[in-house]
Amino acid sequence: MGHLGQWGINPLGVLEAGAQAATPGKAFELRLWRRALVGYSPAWNRGVLGDLETFRSRGGLSELSPYLNAGIVQTDAPEHRPQRNALNPGFTKSALGDLRASMQTTVERHLPVGDFDAVHWSSTVVRAVLSATFLGAPTTDPVLDRWLGPMEQPLPMPFLPRPWRFRAMDARLREALGDPPPGSLAETFAAHGGLPEMRVALAAGYDTTAHTLAWLLGHTAQEPDLLDPSRHDSAIKETLRLYPAGWTGSRRAAKDVTVDGVDIPGGTLVLYSPYLTHRDPDLWDRPTDFAPERFAEAPVPPWGYIPFAAGERTCLGRHYAHLLMATVLQALEGRVLRFVDGDFSPRAGVTLRPAGPLNLHLSAPQHGRSEGSVRLGSTPEGAS
Repeated sequence: MGHLGQWGINPLGVLEAGAQAATPGKAFELRLWRRALVGYSPAWNRGVLGDLETFRSRGGLSELSPYLNAGIVQTDAPEHRPQRNALNPGFTKSALGDLRASMQTTVERHLPVGDFDAVHWSSTVVRAVLSATFLGAPTTDPVLDRWLGPMEQPLPMPFLPRPWRFRAMDARLREALGDPPPGSLAETFAAHGGLPEMRVALAAGYDTTAHTLAWLLGHTAQEPDLLDPSRHDSAIKETLRLYPAGWTGSRRAAKDVTVDGVDIPGGTLVLYSPYLTHRDPDLWDRPTDFAPERFAEAPVPPWGYIPFAAGERTCLGRHYAHLLMATVLQALEGRVLRFVDGDFSPRAGVTLRPAGPLNLHLSAPQHGRSEGSVRLGSTPEGAS
C-alpha cells in the first residue's frame, strides 16, 4: 500500500515528510495506487508546467473527479492552445471588469451582521456570486447549489458520481446557454466552449475561491489595516501563497524525460506542489508567516509562486477569483471586522481549506444595517 493509507488521512503530512527526506534535492517518490514522483523546486515547476507535449493532463488526479474530468482541464496539446485562446478574451482583467457591479451588489446583499463563520459565509457568498455572474440569477440558483454541495463534503464524497445532479445541472446550463443573460459569463461560453467548459469553470471556481476567501477574512480580522485599499492586492496574494487552494497538481509523463536532474520514465504520475513551493525557506523569508508586505519588498521568485499553476495552463479564472476577493474587501470598508476564534490550520481535500471554523464578528455600518444584508445561520441546500 505504500503511502496510500497516509495519503487518505493526512496528505500534507506525507508531502512535508517527503520534502524533509528529499534534502538537499527537492524531489521524492510516493507509492500511492501507482508510483508518483513529486517535486517542488522552481526548475521542477517550469519543466512540468512548461512542457505541455511531454506532461499531459489525461491520466492525472483531476481525471478522478466528476467535476473536473471534462473541458479544457482535460484537453492536451495540440488541441489545448486553440481552445484556450478562444476562451482567454472573456477572462481578461478588462473583460471581467464588467462583472464588478454584479459582484458588488451580490456581496453587499449577503454581508453578515454580528457573529459568523468565515468558512460557511464564504461558501454562501461565492455560490451567490457564481449564480449572478455565470447565470444572471438574482439569487443563488437552487440547481447550482445542490450540484456544488458534495464538493464541501469530506473525501471521497466529491469523487462519487452523481448522475441525477449532473443531469439537472446540464439542463440548467443548456437553458442559460440557449438564451444567455446579457452581461453574464454564459454569453462567453455560448460563443466559445459551451456546456462542458462552463460546467468545469463553475466547479473549479467554487471551493477554491471560497476557502481562500475564508482565510483572507480570518487574517484581515486580525490585521484591520488590510482593509486599506492599498493593501488589498498584497493581502490576497499572500493568502494565495500561504494557502494555495490547489495544494498539489498532477501530470502524466508521455515519454522518458529528465527534469531538474530527476529521470522520469514515460507513464509516470508526476506531481508538483504549490503548497511545498510556497513554504520553501530557500524561496521565501519566514515562509509560514502571513506577511503581505513581502510582495512589496521583494520580487516573486520565478516559477516559485504558482497558486494558479503557471505557463499556458495557468488557471483561466485567476482574475475572476482575485476580483471577487477584492470586491469583498471593498464591501467591508467602513466596518469593524473582529476575530473571535478559530483554527487556521490547513486541511487538504480536493482543495485546501481551514481545518475548523473561523469565527468572526462584523459590525453594522454606522448608519444602520444595509438594505438587503442577511444574517447567516442556515446551511445552503446541498451543503454538508
